[in-house]
Amino acid sequence: MQLRHQILALAILPLVLTIALITAFTTWQSSNLAQSSIDTFERNLLKAKETELLNLTNLALSAIKDVYDNAGPDDEAAKERVRQILTSLDYGQDGYFFVYDYDGNNVVHPRQSFRPGHNWFDLVDPDGDKVIANLIAKAKEGGGLHQYKWEKPSSRSMADKLSFAAGLDKWRWMIGTGVYLDDVFSQTEAAKADLKQSIRRTFVIVTLIAVPSVLLVFATCMWITLHERRLADGKQKLLTQRIIDTQEEERARLARELHDGVSQNLIGVRYAFDLASRKVRASAADAGAAIDRGIDALNGAIKEVRDLSHELRPRVLDDLGLTAALTSLGNHFEERTGISVSVESSSPDTLKPEANTALYRIAQEALSNVERHAGASEVAIRIWSMKGRVRMSIADNGIGFTEKTESRSPNYSGGLGLRNMQERMAHFRGILIVQTNEKGTTLTAMFPKSANAATSAPKAA
Repeated sequence: MQLRHQILALAILPLVLTIALITAFTTWQSSNLAQSSIDTFERNLLKAKETELLNLTNLALSAIKDVYDNAGPDDEAAKERVRQILTSLDYGQDGYFFVYDYDGNNVVHPRQSFRPGHNWFDLVDPDGDKVIANLIAKAKEGGGLHQYKWEKPSSRSMADKLSFAAGLDKWRWMIGTGVYLDDVFSQTEAAKADLKQSIRRTFVIVTLIAVPSVLLVFATCMWITLHERRLADGKQKLLTQRIIDTQEEERARLARELHDGVSQNLIGVRYAFDLASRKVRASAADAGAAIDRGIDALNGAIKEVRDLSHELRPRVLDDLGLTAALTSLGNHFEERTGISVSVESSSPDTLKPEANTALYRIAQEALSNVERHAGASEVAIRIWSMKGRVRMSIADNGIGFTEKTESRSPNYSGGLGLRNMQERMAHFRGILIVQTNEKGTTLTAMFPKSANAATSAPKAA
């Protein structure tokens, strides 16, 4: 995977992961809240059923109260009257009252006529619950609720049933009634189905929003990457061309200097020594003067070669440091142009060699600009350090320039230009600030601490 693809992956994957986590958390939270609401709804329905059972039981007890209160323990006529009343108290196809004695014998059952007269104490439902025994136990305790499975008259199928049992202790009877819970559970299941549908719909909506968003971000990143790559490629081509042009200009200048300076001087030396040789062979009186003129011409050629070598790479920069190199550069510039150059340094040489070279080249280019365009009489070079960060400023008292002036002068900065100076600084993450007006121009180069040479602690003796 290429670097730009890795960057895109690092940008897209956290976004996708975040959206997935947010979606999962939202879905989970919504599911929990909905499930809590459904559980509350189910509890409320069951509570309503319990209240309904208590009301129905109280209604039945009120219907038989007079007969029961006035009867004795063995009053069969009263018992028969109560059986008739309870048999007639039915409230719908699945609503009825039932009676068992404490021994488990059925007394009243309006829906299942085969039960009266038989003992059902050991009857168990499909879940193994001893239904009649537990209902009798609730009645003996003073009344209570019990849930079990029982055949539903309307559907002839087993269903969950909640019953309330109360005791008629004088007759040792258990009277009860119940409601089937399948309608409660069906409503709960319907609510759960609605919940699943709602969660599914929410997930689809989030997906329809998230996926296009991720694709949009991906497409935007791809477009930005391609756009930046095209810009970078364009800048790289321009920089490469500028480097090639600079190299050609430098080679042309060296060729010109060698041809017009060193080569001419060496030809003059050759002619001088040829003349001196002829005078010596002829024993001329002025042979010594001819030799002296040849020596002077040779010294001039040597100086030209030394100056050219100094411009290419000053040895003093490597041997004595930046301050000495700038001082030597200023002295040569002042001798050649007559423009006064002062160098002030209050900072030790702490920069890396590459950074020293960059500052030296910037100073070279700045002085070349001053010579060609500024019309200045004075140049001040100052080096100082601020909080461990090296600074260099080059200020002249010339006419200044504008962006239009620079654009009209292709050779404004000796073939490299201010942009190349800035690129030299940008290589070290430094900054080049240019301030110019009609009173002169000031260039300030500012290096970060990372441009300083690494220092090591002195070793203990």
